[in-house]
Amino acid sequence: MQCFQCPVKCGADRTVNSGACGVKGIKIAKYYLHPFEEPPVSFINGSGCIFFCGCSLKCSFCQNFELSRNKRGKEISVKQLADIFKELEEMGAENINLVNPTHYLNDIMGAIELYRPKIPIVYNTHGYETQEALRLAGSFVDIWLTDLKFTDNALAKRYTARGDYADYALPAVKFMAQKPLKMLEDGKMLSGCIVRHLILPLAAYDSINVVNFVAGLPKSVYFSLMSQYTPYGDIADFKELNRKITKREYERVVSALQSAGLENVFLQEYSSANEKYIPEWDY
Repeated sequence: MQCFQCPVKCGADRTVNSGACGVKGIKIAKYYLHPFEEPPVSFINGSGCIFFCGCSLKCSFCQNFELSRNKRGKEISVKQLADIFKELEEMGAENINLVNPTHYLNDIMGAIELYRPKIPIVYNTHGYETQEALRLAGSFVDIWLTDLKFTDNALAKRYTARGDYADYALPAVKFMAQKPLKMLEDGKMLSGCIVRHLILPLAAYDSINVVNFVAGLPKSVYFSLMSQYTPYGDIADFKELNRKITKREYERVVSALQSAGLENVFLQEYSSANEKYIPEWDY
């Protein structure tokens, strides 16, 4: 079966060979109750995160570099994935959080046919998505948790393998932003959309563009502005990425955020740049 799940549409038969994502079959590096997602997602017990390996986007600064480059991980079956859903649920997970799911969409849908979790399902994506994939995922997703990395394709071309990132991500975020918001009185999210953005060194101008783009989405959308960038990954050739963001860069974006009038915001403190956000992988 040829794989056309992500915008690259490489057509690989991933039962036999690796695709543009670098993996074949299903491969994961960890699953556990993750405490560091946004508060309505991790909530009390933690989000039941499943970290999938491989990625066609290949950001040079990826905080999960070992996963995205398929340097580690464990191969599992669709049945085992369904069993993991159930196990996380029994552990008390607030939701099932599919981290980097794009190139596993067909397998995930197969696992859900075997076992449909009784808790919300989170689609935790880099935002590089086709409309067709989003419509398929929309049949089971309760919460869209998406990055919006760049609006400027010059940055995408410099730092990723996909110079057309914004051409897909901007329409994808607009699609996900239509998800109705459902929150319990205690602050737990059952349905909705959270858009994340990580401020990068020397890219505050584009972070401001991201803020202004999100300001044009439905008011129900949550925006998570992250300052946690820590030099990591394959960044030796990018001098600007070999440092954390400056306080001035951070304050420029926060000022734009305040001016944009966004209502539902998660804002990391400037001091948040820390490797504690990178999990220790199990496989």
